Amino acid sequence: MLTVEDLSRSGLSPVTLHVEAGECVALTGPSGVGKSLLLRAIADLDPSRGRVALGGVDRDAMPAPEWRRQVCYVAAEPGWWAERVDEHFPDWSKAVPLVEALLLPAAMGAAPVARLSTGERQRLALARALVRRPRMLLLDEPTAALDAAARRAAEDLLAARRAEGVGMLWVTHDPAQAERVASRHLAFVDGRVVEVAA
Repeated sequence: MLTVEDLSRSGLSPVTLHVEAGECVALTGPSGVGKSLLLRAIADLDPSRGRVALGGVDRDAMPAPEWRRQVCYVAAEPGWWAERVDEHFPDWSKAVPLVEALLLPAAMGAAPVARLSTGERQRLALARALVRRPRMLLLDEPTAALDAAARRAAEDLLAARRAEGVGMLWVTHDPAQAERVASRHLAFVDGRVVEVAA
């Protein structure tokens, strides 16, 4: 279980929440309210105050790279640092089943990142996270740039990972998606995160 207690940072009021193993929790709210700031703070990408733990182990007790492997943040606009797609994966062959499940060809590994569409980059970033076998995913609008078929493929792949026990905190602006993918729904209201009744 992911436990967040009184987590705060610049631009973000204290937040307390939890996500069970195998649970998907949707997080909604207007643009600019702090959803991405919260995910980045949980992932330990920005300085923050408060307690964050995974399976009872405090984040501060774990080396930062290991925390970020187990609690993996998938940004809305993923970062790329090398020319070719496959240079962003430790072993492209292990990524291929994920890439194909996301309706992309295995040959895309040789593609220059600069020639990818926004939707292709978004799906490849998701595959890049999943190949690391995280225990918890922090998803920042992971399907925002996808068409209906690609969105369905991504949702199906993530549902399969949930069935294996991966927990997810999923930021979305789509109420229908929140209802499809999540078992609980949180929303930012007046700067606070509150539970939305089913």
